[in-house]
Amino acid sequence: MSAKPNDDEKLGKSIDSSLLSRLLEFLKPYRTPVIIVLALTIAAAAIGPLRPFILKHAVDDYMARGDQEGLFWQIFLLFGLLLLQGVMQYGLAMLMQWIGQNTILDVRVRLFERLQRFSLRFYDTTPVGRLVTRVTNDVEVLNEVFSSGLVMMVSSIFIIFWIVVMMFVTNWQLALATIVVVPVMMVGTNIFRKAVRVQFQEVRKQIARINSFLNEYITGMNIIQLFSQEKRQRATFDEINQAHTDAQVRSVFYYAVFFPFVEMMGTLSLAIVIWYAAGKVLEGTMTIGMIIAFSQYGEMFFRPMRELSDKFNTLQSAMASSERIFQLLDEDSFVKDNPNALPMAPFQHSVEFRDVNFSYDGERPILRNVSFTVEKGQTVAIVGATGAGKSSLMNLLCRFYEFQEGDILIDGRSIRDTQQETLRARIGIVLQDVFLFARTICENVKLGNEAITNEDVQRACEAVGANDFIEKLPLGYDAPVMERGATFSVGQKQLVSFARALAANPDILILDEATSSVDTATEQQIEKAIQTMLSGRTSIVIAHRLSTIQRADKIIVLHNGKVYEQGTHTDLLTQGGLYAKLYRLQYKEQLADKTLSSLSSSAV
Repeated sequence: MSAKPNDDEKLGKSIDSSLLSRLLEFLKPYRTPVIIVLALTIAAAAIGPLRPFILKHAVDDYMARGDQEGLFWQIFLLFGLLLLQGVMQYGLAMLMQWIGQNTILDVRVRLFERLQRFSLRFYDTTPVGRLVTRVTNDVEVLNEVFSSGLVMMVSSIFIIFWIVVMMFVTNWQLALATIVVVPVMMVGTNIFRKAVRVQFQEVRKQIARINSFLNEYITGMNIIQLFSQEKRQRATFDEINQAHTDAQVRSVFYYAVFFPFVEMMGTLSLAIVIWYAAGKVLEGTMTIGMIIAFSQYGEMFFRPMRELSDKFNTLQSAMASSERIFQLLDEDSFVKDNPNALPMAPFQHSVEFRDVNFSYDGERPILRNVSFTVEKGQTVAIVGATGAGKSSLMNLLCRFYEFQEGDILIDGRSIRDTQQETLRARIGIVLQDVFLFARTICENVKLGNEAITNEDVQRACEAVGANDFIEKLPLGYDAPVMERGATFSVGQKQLVSFARALAANPDILILDEATSSVDTATEQQIEKAIQTMLSGRTSIVIAHRLSTIQRADKIIVLHNGKVYEQGTHTDLLTQGGLYAKLYRLQYKEQLADKTLSSLSSSAV
């Protein structure tokens, strides 16, 4: 089940019991604190409705009779109840926030752990901005539910219950007069709830669009500026942002209408109570204290109803967010090991591709019946035109993708029978597109591997020549790296990436167009380091420049996803096939480049 591009455009449904049940499972580790919160909530909800009842007696039984001592004790009792309620609400707020924050911590950790396990195929088809929205905005909506929403709903329900009980205990006629407007209130609340639910979903959709747009725009900023697309992209962003603003304004409009509606219903209820009670007071069958009590009951009755409607909408929004979160947690886009998979032992003999067939989308074949063997200690180069499937071979060897047919064996064991984590731990890879994290140079080389010491980092950097520019930095190996290594040249980033692979001392080293982005001098430096460092280590080199792989023990030529030729550089030139043709074309290009460089030097 893969995330679809229009997932955020689906309008959420009303409260789904199955979703709510799964949502409540996150609270299981905090069962005892939740029980304490519920008990405090029920108790605190009962305290509020006692105040009007006590106030009635204070007015009718003590104030009207001039009993100051009795009135003092009634005031003292009211103050004590207010203090007790305040302490209980403080404890509730602290405990609810503790539960909420710890719960969303658990949810975010589970989501991040899930994201780390997905295959690269999942990321090929899912916008990064949408995933960021899942882990940030959607989880934050759950925070509102866990830290206050559910508890406040329970509290509001019990407050209404206790108020109704106390009103009927005090005077059933005035109780009926107070709640006579409730049917109208429920109709208005239902209309508000449905309208706001739609707007909440629209707001979430627009937030996801903003995140996706910003992620793509900022990542491709150099292209935007190069092609002078700032004005056009700004207009696009304005359009998306305006849609988000409009959705927010519409949701505010419904609140602006609903809250005054609730206040109007409360005022209408109070007017009915006063109208009815005034006649009774004049008749002498009802007291002033009764009117005062029911005026407070009315105010207290409609406040939790308004809060209940608001929290119910929050819960509905959480249902939509939880649905998207559970889609991510239920996502099955994994490259799976066989049940009996074992840790990878130290590499001993060979890597074998045996009749491997692979397609990214399940329709268009990328590799077809690919078979070849890489013996331990060999340097094997893989060449071919763009789209021939060179990088796909390495993606399969590292288990980033799952091949459909055939098998890949290391020392005679299928890589499907080898635990992925241990497999990748024994493979070092240097990619053409280098990614550096916003940490120090030393941390970028180690990448959290505690087995790599600072001395290992320095030796690896010296081996590839990276120390030449690192030692010139003010902080040396502790120099901070900007996001994606923005302050370094392409060649410098490539050297750090190469040192990263060597520092891990892998059994198998893969270079995927690793020298295509460096100048000639740096390329020669790296080639010299390769000859020194790869002794006794298997290496697979994917190369565009054929001049860099002439000393390889074996060269495999891929064409249209098939092994077209294989042999040494000399053998393939002698055969006069595809490799020889590619080599002659590149030789002519290099000769032309040298001639142009020579002419430029003469002109200077």
